[in-house]
Amino acid sequence: MKNLTRKTLILTLAALFCFAAVSLAQKSPKDKFVFGPLNPIKLPQIEKVELANGLTLYLVEDHDYPTIDMRAMVRTGSVYEPADKIGLAAVCGQALRTGGTQTKTGDEIDKELETLAATVETGIGQTSGYIMISVLKEDVDHALAILADILMNPAFREEKIELAKIQQRTTISRRNDNIMPIAFREFTKLVYGKDSPYARSTEYSTIAAITRQDLVDFYKAYFYPNNTIMAVWGDFDSKAMAGKIKQTLGQWKPGKVVIPPLPKVDYAYKYTVNFISKPDVNQSNILIGHIGGLMDNPDYPALSVMNSILSFDRMFKKIRTDEGLAYAVWGDYEANYRHPGIFSSGAQTKSESTVYAIELMLKEMKRITEQEVTDQELSKAKDTYLNSYVFNFDSRAQIVNRLMTYAYFGYPLDFMEKVKAGVEKVTKADVLRVAKEYLKPDKVQILVVGKEADFDKPLKTFGEVNVIDITIPPPPQPPPQKK
Repeated sequence: MKNLTRKTLILTLAALFCFAAVSLAQKSPKDKFVFGPLNPIKLPQIEKVELANGLTLYLVEDHDYPTIDMRAMVRTGSVYEPADKIGLAAVCGQALRTGGTQTKTGDEIDKELETLAATVETGIGQTSGYIMISVLKEDVDHALAILADILMNPAFREEKIELAKIQQRTTISRRNDNIMPIAFREFTKLVYGKDSPYARSTEYSTIAAITRQDLVDFYKAYFYPNNTIMAVWGDFDSKAMAGKIKQTLGQWKPGKVVIPPLPKVDYAYKYTVNFISKPDVNQSNILIGHIGGLMDNPDYPALSVMNSILSFDRMFKKIRTDEGLAYAVWGDYEANYRHPGIFSSGAQTKSESTVYAIELMLKEMKRITEQEVTDQELSKAKDTYLNSYVFNFDSRAQIVNRLMTYAYFGYPLDFMEKVKAGVEKVTKADVLRVAKEYLKPDKVQILVVGKEADFDKPLKTFGEVNVIDITIPPPPQPPPQKK
């Protein structure tokens, strides 16, 4: 299942945009402010070191605080887990840390870290695994030894595996509680396909099928130094730190790693109308869209500007401000690093305005593909991006993690600067061109989660309705015990 963090961020930004728009409407300045160009942002000095075992290090000295942080990324992910054992990667990522090592239990490691005021976390997401550590510089040798022990000698103790599986089962049992996660989860399945590794969900049966040996095999397939990159930043001397890591993680033996190609996304544009019944709510959650794109698309800057105008200017203004229909309006032309994202526009509205809100959303989507945006809309969208650009550099950790992610996915380290330069050059003609090319208003997929009995019009106003069943399959029954 797709991680919802990005969607949560989008909604948070939408709420802030709403607040800002209302404030500006109440207190509009008489004179137009004129701002000069942004000051250049100075990126940290990065030293790249490659160990003999294939581990790639990125070292960034930062002497402002007496702390050291490390983050390693392993080329793996849930996209590589078997379809009948969905959840394997997540359980493995958790038990890698909690299951302890060959000489220490996870609880014993917890106590050691408490005395150091340090943290170590591990996890495996959709297309990468990670292990991260944060420690005071005087304790870095001790913490680094713990980190190396976890990476090189995991024990995957059964009781911690079972705990991770219990947590997964709890998540499954509660996944239909809230309307918004339901909408995003099922819309992702509409776009990628319900069986796609980018959209499929864990089930009781797939969690039950996971064994300790599965975790060991998954670990042995991907966790090698020559399949890992690591960033270290903080209060240290780069040469000395490289030596410390060589003494510890340098002992990690390389291995033969066969990384399958990422699953392909073969999307066929089509118009569909979909409904999920949620009779215990008095509002609808609406999503409209189709496949998105890749971040390395040369049109990505123009698409970002287009999305800002469509979602946070036009749809917001029409649906929320002018019509007063929605609690929230948002949009996202999502672009991923190595597989296409999802383009979607969304709204939360009272049940009685569901169909009307959809009609307005479709109208605005069509309008942006037919005529140029205004000078004011273009300027506002570009200024919004450029004025918020500085917040991408408000912490050293944020900068280093982003640069390492670029390196992991094969993007240039100055990718963000290239996008910024592209946004600055976007014209009205560019916005119209990418809208015409990438948006398909007549081939969108519509999803509504809500209480059908209270809709202002039947949802079949938009065409034949596909009703999606989100019933959670029950847990598999244990075999009967022999008497």
